[in-house]
Amino acid sequence: MTRMQSISVLIAASAMLASCGLQPLYSGGSNGVVATQLGDVEIEPIKGKAGWLMRNALNDQLSTFEGSEARYRLIVELDDKIAGFGVRSNDRITRERRTLRARYQLVRLSDSKVVLDATAGSDAGIDVVSSEYATIAAEETALENLSTRVADQIVKRLSLFAREQQSSSN
Repeated sequence: MTRMQSISVLIAASAMLASCGLQPLYSGGSNGVVATQLGDVEIEPIKGKAGWLMRNALNDQLSTFEGSEARYRLIVELDDKIAGFGVRSNDRITRERRTLRARYQLVRLSDSKVVLDATAGSDAGIDVVSSEYATIAAEETALENLSTRVADQIVKRLSLFAREQQSSSN
C-alpha cells in the first residue's frame, strides 16, 4: 500500500468514527448535565450490613458530584444470599456462591414520582476451607466487593438516565 492510500484509509476511518454517534457520558466534566444530576441524588438508608456497605459505596461514587440541593431520592432494597453448591462425598460444602441483588427506584422529590425502577446484581464464588474464620472472612470480603460492583452498576444506570433526560428535554 502506498503512502497516499494509507492516508486516505486513515481519513476515511476517522470520518466513520466521527459519525458513529458516540458521546462521552460525563462530557462537560463536573459542570455537565450528568454530573449535576448525579450530585442532586440523596440515598435513603438501606437495612442491614449489606445495606450499610451499599450505601457507603454509592455515597463514595456520588459524592464526587456535588449538587446544590437534593432533587431525587434513591431507594434501594437488597437481597443477599449465600448458597452452597460444591459438595464432597461426606456432605461437606466446598464452594459457596454469594449473590447480591438490588432493586432500586429513583424518586423525583418535586412530585414523588418514580422516574426510574431497575435492578442490578452480581455474584461471587467462595472456597469453603477447613478454617471457619477464613471462610467467614472470605464471605465478608465477597460482600464488600459485591456491594462495590452493584453500586457501580446503579451509578452507571443513573448516569444513563440523566443523559436520557437531557436528550429528551432538548
